[in-house]
Amino acid sequence: MSVEIAPNYSYVFDFENDFVHQETRRWMVKNWTWVFYYCGIYMLVIFGGQHLMQNRPRFELRGLLIFWNTALAMFSIMGACRTAPELIHVLRHYGLFHSVCVPSFIENDRVSGFWTWLFVLSKLPELGDTLFIVLRKQPLIFLHWYHHITVLIYSWFSYTEYTASARWFIVMNYCVHSVMYSYYALKAARFNPPRFIPMIITSLQLTQMIVGCAINIWAHGFLKNVGHSSCNISPMNIKLSIAMYFSYFVLFARFFHKTYLSTNARKGKRVATKTSTTSSDISSKLSASAEQYAQNPKVKAQ
Repeated sequence: MSVEIAPNYSYVFDFENDFVHQETRRWMVKNWTWVFYYCGIYMLVIFGGQHLMQNRPRFELRGLLIFWNTALAMFSIMGACRTAPELIHVLRHYGLFHSVCVPSFIENDRVSGFWTWLFVLSKLPELGDTLFIVLRKQPLIFLHWYHHITVLIYSWFSYTEYTASARWFIVMNYCVHSVMYSYYALKAARFNPPRFIPMIITSLQLTQMIVGCAINIWAHGFLKNVGHSSCNISPMNIKLSIAMYFSYFVLFARFFHKTYLSTNARKGKRVATKTSTTSSDISSKLSASAEQYAQNPKVKAQ
């Protein structure tokens, strides 16, 4: 008995059913290089904005921040719910090779294909995370803007090639962002989630980077054995992806150590325990960079 490549979704929305992947691919092939202009504008805005804000009072923007993080959390949760079933279905019925080498999640599955397209597009508006950091005069660490730029460029480039292994990166990113943005929405609304939650989020991001490197290693082996005609991922894409994921792992590991394991972090935790401060005060004592990175430590990752 044959098994369908796409899972049996309980419900398919009209906008998902109307998705035509050939049209979006043609558009992306023609326009993806515009991403470099967007990144240039992004850099000018954030560093120019920091200069303009030097002698100005910080903006609170709490209401807008709650809306922003809530919207991204809902989007990520929906994306995870619509793409994860496809990956699980493929792994159960077709195995690891198919999940890494066959782009059926775009070509044969309208639901997953639609949310893959939205995922790629979402990396552009997600640059807006940094505006909150600039306008609220929080420290802007290298990991934050480096991650935003490289994920945006890689995602748009990979869509032009229908990189098959991207199904893994997309599902992982949606799942991590579901947790991450939900947490930051609660923080912005002055709720006080347990302090171990941000540590778990960063741990999930580190796991995401390890799995991303493993997928690229498997993709390299498959490509070497069967060739590009049977494994739809280019050698250049593998090199770019593994370099990107490895650099993320190093930066996130450094961030994790500095924020949660270093001497200063432990001292900040002891001080926070002895004083009856607000949750935001506690976060700032743990690490100034950790508080600012609460706006977006993703991996949007992939």
